[in-house]
Amino acid sequence: MPAKPKTSSANASFHVIVGTDEGQVREEALALYNELTGGNDDGFTHETIDGNADNSEGAFQLCSAAIQSLMTMPMFGGDKVVWLRNVNFLGDDVTGRAQRTEAGVEALRGVLEKGLPEGIRFILSADKVDKRRAFWKFLEKSASVRIFDKIDISRDGWQDEVGRLVEGRAGELGLDFENDALELFIMLAGEQTKQIANELEKLDLYLGTERRTVTVEDVRALVPLSKAAVIFETGQAIQAGNVVRAIQLIDEQLAAEESAVGIMRASIINVVRNLYMAKLVLEKFKAPAGSYGAFAGALNKLPAADRAWLPQKKDGSGVNVFPIFLAVPNAKNFELEGLQRVMEQTQRADQALVTTGLDHRLILHRLLAEIAAARKAKR
Repeated sequence: MPAKPKTSSANASFHVIVGTDEGQVREEALALYNELTGGNDDGFTHETIDGNADNSEGAFQLCSAAIQSLMTMPMFGGDKVVWLRNVNFLGDDVTGRAQRTEAGVEALRGVLEKGLPEGIRFILSADKVDKRRAFWKFLEKSASVRIFDKIDISRDGWQDEVGRLVEGRAGELGLDFENDALELFIMLAGEQTKQIANELEKLDLYLGTERRTVTVEDVRALVPLSKAAVIFETGQAIQAGNVVRAIQLIDEQLAAEESAVGIMRASIINVVRNLYMAKLVLEKFKAPAGSYGAFAGALNKLPAADRAWLPQKKDGSGVNVFPIFLAVPNAKNFELEGLQRVMEQTQRADQALVTTGLDHRLILHRLLAEIAAARKAKR
């Protein structure tokens, strides 16, 4: 199930497909082109123009080529589709702001404002568009516009949005995910629709017809481990008390010449801090942990003085609840005093990495063992 696009103004002859999800934009634009041409492009009736300009003069020439094509009737009569594809000069950058580019864009706008000749249909597809400009306002008003933007991973709760997208696409293929497998897949595949689709197709072929449930092992075997995913999985292993897996991941990062300080601050400090805050919230404020909505509501209703020490969203709209909520299940496996000790041990280890000549690998390994030792024994 593709990300639901934003749409505006239906116009049967003028179509605009834009957005930061480049793969989805190209897929949708190609599908529309094939639909409008009936899949019959003999090289004479319809025309595609590559909108990738090297500079402002190139952008001007591409606009001129589009105008000429729109004003030229097909050689053998009938309808004609013109597709200006993969346009890269409508954004807020040096080429997009250049006077020569603006002149070409304004000339194209002038032709489109007058209306297309009978039987001519126009598709414009682009990834970056400056929506503050008059040309975009014209497009919104005059064309059938579809927008496919990537999910913003800087916003709280982005994992839920990606999760719904993944589950929708997986459902179309008849795939189910184990909970942990879905969480890992989200962190590995990222937010781009095309990448998600590619990785799901790999899993579909790998599982075959007999087994349709995706496990953590399946995801690890097939989906590439990005730097962000390594950070995430290291944190998950630490929280779960899986010292062997955490050490393996950290050793792989060190072997790849990643900084030990960087590993500490990206993969360990945040995890320990979230565990501690989750445990404190559970014990001190008795926040209901049964659902994300109830948990977030309880934290954001706390008095300002009690909220001040909690992490805040970048836009200042409240507590950044999601990472704390994710840590709640594992925080229950620790005593508050144990997490306080772990916080102190983590601080000392971080200082040792910066101020001493001790072996970095040994410092990290020892800290992981101390975190695991602080977990309550299973009954």
